[in-house]
Amino acid sequence: MFSEESNPNIEIELSALEDIPALEQHWRDLEARSDASFFLSWLWISCWLAHLPERSRPHVLRVRQRGELVGLAILCPHKDRRFGLLSKRAWLLHETGCREFDRLTIEYNGFLVDRRIAETVSLACLNWLASNLTNWDELVLGGVAGPLEDAARWAATRARLPLTVRRADAAQGIDLARVRRSNQGYRAGLGRSTRSAVNRAIRLYQERGGLEFRVAESVDEALAFFDWLEHLHRAAWAARGRPSAFANPVFRPFHRQLIQAGVEAGAIRLCRTSVAGQPVGYLYNFVWRGRVLNYQSGFAYENDNRIKPGMVSHVLAIEDTLARGEEYYDFMAGNTAHKARLANDQRPLTWIALGPDSMARRGEELMLALRGQAVALWHWFPGALPAHLGGRPSQRHKH
Repeated sequence: MFSEESNPNIEIELSALEDIPALEQHWRDLEARSDASFFLSWLWISCWLAHLPERSRPHVLRVRQRGELVGLAILCPHKDRRFGLLSKRAWLLHETGCREFDRLTIEYNGFLVDRRIAETVSLACLNWLASNLTNWDELVLGGVAGPLEDAARWAATRARLPLTVRRADAAQGIDLARVRRSNQGYRAGLGRSTRSAVNRAIRLYQERGGLEFRVAESVDEALAFFDWLEHLHRAAWAARGRPSAFANPVFRPFHRQLIQAGVEAGAIRLCRTSVAGQPVGYLYNFVWRGRVLNYQSGFAYENDNRIKPGMVSHVLAIEDTLARGEEYYDFMAGNTAHKARLANDQRPLTWIALGPDSMARRGEELMLALRGQAVALWHWFPGALPAHLGGRPSQRHKH
């Protein structure tokens, strides 16, 4: 166990997780005092802990101020070989280092902190980790938003540690307050060509019969929607010659547990768009503190490119979110054409690592640079690219 009192008011310790029920009590209490994202809710974290790979050794970071618990996080130690060559040791924040398991994909990652002193505690955690985990090569922070990335850069500079950005992305979404201020409705604010395409697709669907948007009202109905989503998702990715996210053996049991735990609490929302009783699309969304986060989807594609099941499903879900008085519809990370066309806002998300300078780190940076060049060349000269150099696939294979 690491422990240090670097500030007379803040004490930090890191120790192996042994008592999950006790952690739940503390986590839920602090969650109520925090502004944490859905991915730091006990709903997500408890399912994540329940499905951890057997070899994982989760540790709990606890932060106290004058004896009061003001910060929590779970870190996992992991040793891996990067690019099949470089041995790397790391501590990962709310990830395991097991690539298959981590494809569940955490976003808006961070420390669970008391909102009254959130910035102070997050920076204290980063400073403490940067200073104390000297026997490890790096601290890995996946899917962090701008403020925590800024704090990590500050901590790395203070500790004189290099920081590497492994992936820079943006989460696109719809700021619904902006839509409400326009007094025109959501569709009216879309670009002319996008609005025309959406309205035409809706009209073509309506010509077949009634167009219905439905939110699952029970756990059983939500699980049935999830099964249909899986069917459509697998079919779409099979048509592209690629495996679905559901090929990951962890994916289905993890999310069925999450759905069973979250529907009645209102934190999980499964939506179906259908025409004359036939499914057009399914959306699997998280609902958290006024935000709706689109995590996964499955659509019934057709040969007619005027039929746009994805755009129609999302537009109806966005309008439903607007009607419910919620604040934001979040597509989360990843680039797809419909996100740019439907969004009116975006926020950066990054996957970063910091740690002592070493030959292994320099070698990894070189390999990352070479991979980036190879991917850039592939865009100009399509063809088979070795798996160890290939572009990073979407973690969740979202449409």
